Amino acid sequence: MVRIFRHLAVLFAFAWASMAAASVDITFHSFNGSIFAGRYPHTFVSMEGTLDDGTQVKENFGFSAKRAGPAVLAGPVEHIVMTEKEKWLTKTNRHFTLSMTDAEYREVRKMVEDWRNAPGKYYDLDSRNCIHFVGEIGRIMGLRIEYPKKLLRQPKSWLNHISTLNPQLRAAQVD
Repeated sequence: MVRIFRHLAVLFAFAWASMAAASVDITFHSFNGSIFAGRYPHTFVSMEGTLDDGTQVKENFGFSAKRAGPAVLAGPVEHIVMTEKEKWLTKTNRHFTLSMTDAEYREVRKMVEDWRNAPGKYYDLDSRNCIHFVGEIGRIMGLRIEYPKKLLRQPKSWLNHISTLNPQLRAAQVD
């Protein structure tokens, strides 16, 4: 009988350890961009870890105009939810990382799909750009979010601003 309890205790300890290890981290990135790199400044999130059911997560999402060009300056244009290649992930500014609950993960994924499947021309440089996309994800994660007009085209400065609005992040300012 004692042996059975010992085995059950060991099994429970392993089960508890594997449940406690389940976690998905979400990192908020900015990319400086440059004409030479062929990329505009951008912000996006990456998520990596394990959900409670054991599902492995390694994905990233940003929001952009489907095509770059002068039309972007004139008003709403077609949009795309994009994923970054590994080479771009290594060249970003990582501003802060949070641990997500499974519920937060599902809510973020739903928001991503809602933006991806929005009808018509959904990208607007001044009211629905990559900053607004990442900001809405930040709200899901419980962050205080603001969109100062002077920062709407400056992802790195905007994420630095979000860091100052949320001192609990203990995030260093990115130069």
